[in-house]
Amino acid sequence: MKKIIETAIADGSFKTLISAVNAAGLTETLSGSGPFTFFAPNDEAFAKLPKGTVEAMIKDVPKLRQVLNYHLLSGKLGGGDVRKLTTAKTVQGQDVAVTSTNNGVKVNDAKVIQTDIVCENGIIHVIDTVLTLPTAKSVAI
Repeated sequence: MKKIIETAIADGSFKTLISAVNAAGLTETLSGSGPFTFFAPNDEAFAKLPKGTVEAMIKDVPKLRQVLNYHLLSGKLGGGDVRKLTTAKTVQGQDVAVTSTNNGVKVNDAKVIQTDIVCENGIIHVIDTVLTLPTAKSVAI
């Protein structure tokens, strides 16, 4: 069985994600012991972003690392486990919202399009949209 990073490379539909992981210096993390649950946007998800977004993210390594860690959970959660959640704390530190309906599961605004790609150090769930970090809410004084 392969690690998360090796599985994603072998799949062939995560080229942009792999480039981003390499640029952010997270290859070692996703090759580590884990276990992790990775909500992995495929190349089509990255293609939905406005032109130049991916290039800008790759140039801003600290922000890129935060965005990628926002797609990652500690622990190995299968599709059935994810369905039971309403929120999940990411490795980045903030929560994602999880919504389960008869139509499937959404993480924030991203639809889970494939579940339970089991890896040696965790599990991958493919999503159709790149998760964006929540913006800080301004508080009126």
